Amino acid sequence: MKKKVLIISAVVVVVAVVAVLAFKPFGKKEAVATFETAKVEKGNITNTVTATGTIEAVTSVDVGTQVSGIIDKVLVDFNDNVKKGQLLALIDKTSLTAQLEQSKATVTQAQAQLNYQEATYKRLNALYEKQLIAQSDYDQALYNYENAKASLSNAKSAYDRNLVNLNYCTITSPIDGVVLNRAVEEGQTVAASFNTPTLFTIVNDLTQMEVETSVDEADIGKVKQDQRVEFTVDAYSELKFDGVVSEVRLQPTTTNNVVTYSVILSAPNPDKKLMPGMTASATIYVDEKNNTLVLTGKALRFTPDAAYLQKIMAGMPAGARPQGAPDGSGANAVSGMAAQGSGNTAVTGAMPAGFPPAGGAFGPKDGSKMVWIKDDKGGIKPNQITVGIDNGSNVEILTGLKEGDEVVISMSSDDSKKASSSSTQSGGPRGPFPF
Repeated sequence: MKKKVLIISAVVVVVAVVAVLAFKPFGKKEAVATFETAKVEKGNITNTVTATGTIEAVTSVDVGTQVSGIIDKVLVDFNDNVKKGQLLALIDKTSLTAQLEQSKATVTQAQAQLNYQEATYKRLNALYEKQLIAQSDYDQALYNYENAKASLSNAKSAYDRNLVNLNYCTITSPIDGVVLNRAVEEGQTVAASFNTPTLFTIVNDLTQMEVETSVDEADIGKVKQDQRVEFTVDAYSELKFDGVVSEVRLQPTTTNNVVTYSVILSAPNPDKKLMPGMTASATIYVDEKNNTLVLTGKALRFTPDAAYLQKIMAGMPAGARPQGAPDGSGANAVSGMAAQGSGNTAVTGAMPAGFPPAGGAFGPKDGSKMVWIKDDKGGIKPNQITVGIDNGSNVEILTGLKEGDEVVISMSSDDSKKASSSSTQSGGPRGPFPF
């Protein structure tokens, strides 16, 4: 019986020890944080503006006619090279030649009339000076003489006009270039009564083209003359063509309440692969820097979580904390401080009044940016930098970092994992979400 009591007592003691050990707190295990970093490297960085446009020849001339008639001969065809003054086509001259002859006869008749009226005037003028004729006879003779001179001048003007019209029957090239379009055939009648019909389109030089692009008003302020350009066309999708910004036009174009501006790009075309009318997709390099320090933009957007930042502040001596900084007990305040210090996200949580101060321990100064780098103890610390070109994906580092420095871009810790798990499980005030 005594042995049985001893056994029962031993079992009770063991169970009690196990229970005590099970419920005894061994101390809170410190959360372990891991950090993902990116290195500062030498490289190239650019900031670009994209635009689409149409390829055109630098100079394009529509050759027309100022007289009506039948096309007698067409002497050039599509893609022919022509020189300035070269004959392109002839319009039938029959009608205009007859008009010229008629105006020439009119000039002859007006000249004869002038000669007669001049002789009459001179004869009557001599009699008038001797007061042998009436004043009215002299005035009539003078009127007829002046009228004859005017008639001759009018007839000569008509003759000259008909001569010019006759010369218009000969269509010549106004420039050296290539025939891009021929709009007429031999035997076709052209009418120039109300407007000038286009017979040929000639471009001066297909080895030098231009691209007329449309740039949105939000980007036009970045575009300047002589900036480098690369563009592609659908016909040669594997090739990139080079160019420069040659002109930024001030006249806006509004389509469906969208304002754009025309930007002209100069594009050398030595191989004549680019053709007028092609659609080009252009990239304008508004900022460009080669062999400079480059860092991913994720580093500027990174902010430690509130729990980790609270740990940093708690470990700082009271005199080393910025004025108004929390003592480690206010997670919301620290969360707000982290957001304020990063300069990249909205402030969340309630912060103590007057914290963080301008240019505080975690606040960038003088328009600089803040990133987080690893310290010697395996943690992280803030570091101020100044940046240059920022294209959204990467930034240029001007000061504050050197090549090879590792900058934190993300972190994970046990606390954050637990918070994430708790948020997933609880869902909301009414219980778990249905997924």
